[in-house]
Amino acid sequence: MKKTDLLIGFFIGLVSTFIGAYLFLKVKTKYDLIDDFNLLRIEGILGKVFVLGAILNIVVFYILLKKNKEMMARGVILATIILALSTLFI
Repeated sequence: MKKTDLLIGFFIGLVSTFIGAYLFLKVKTKYDLIDDFNLLRIEGILGKVFVLGAILNIVVFYILLKKNKEMMARGVILATIILALSTLFI
């Protein structure tokens, strides 16, 4: 097992969270993640948006497990845990 697979999985988890957050904001709200980032942070909903965006990590985790990429799947879980902890401080 390679340590780089863990790092790749971590970045895949971060990217899929940002994609999920972006899609959630585009479909369900009037906000834009890039343009209204400070407004979302001031209103206190930025953490909630990233938590909803992390739901996409479940799909990525399942796909990686089906392809027998366990270390990458661990990286996705690590990214999810770090994002959950960081939402406590946002």
